[in-house]
Parts: sequence; C-alpha cells; structure tokens
Amino acid sequence: MRLDPFEAVDGLSFALLPPELVQQLGWPQHERRNAVGLNEYDYEERILRFQDSGRLEEVTVRAWVLHLGSLAIPFAHLEAFVRTHDPECFERAGFLVSPRYGFAFAPDCPPWITALAPHGVEAWRRL
Repeated sequence: MRLDPFEAVDGLSFALLPPELVQQLGWPQHERRNAVGLNEYDYEERILRFQDSGRLEEVTVRAWVLHLGSLAIPFAHLEAFVRTHDPECFERAGFLVSPRYGFAFAPDCPPWITALAPHGVEAWRRL
C-alpha cells in the first residue's frame, strides 16, 4: 500500500467520487451500506467507503507493507513504528490510529490498513 497521508492511497485521491471510482476500477465485487452508514465499494483487496454525499471517508487495503514516502514498513513492525513516530497515536475499538500519518489498523488483524480522509481522524476520536 502506497500512502500519501490524507491525499491518496495507491494513486486514488481522497477527492475521488463514486462514479470516478467505477470509471477507474470498474464495478466492485460487492457494494453495500455498512453498520455506520457508509457506502462500501468492495474490490476484495481494497474497500472504499463513501458518505451519501459522495465524499470518500476511508480506504482499507490488504497490505503486508506500508509505503510512506521513501519508507517501507512491514505490517509486523507497523505498531512499533506508529508508537515511536506518532506521539498523538491513540487506540479505538481494537485499532491503533495514527493522526500524523492518517491511517488506522488492528495490530492483531493483519494485513488490513485503513487510510483516512483528512477529516477521518476526528471521526475515529469520537468513537
């Protein structure tokens, strides 16, 4: 997973709208509304979640390695990396959230990493 925090995930911009997503990736394997009221577009290796307005909230990617700029962080070392490099990190519902880098993940549930839109960190804080 290549993350440009709060900007893009694997080249997909957080400004992306659902019709643009379908143009770029085709129809998802599954499309549904989740328990928190977001519309999910499931492409199996990545899941994009949108508000009803079309605003992209988060992108969850199956990734054994997170690429941040020139860094490549294996999932097995991700928790230590976040705790060392993001003093503002916090835990919610079994996830470790990194406000500095804009992602959340469950250390005990590899290899899924969720990239957050710019406003996403505050939503996680309110959980």
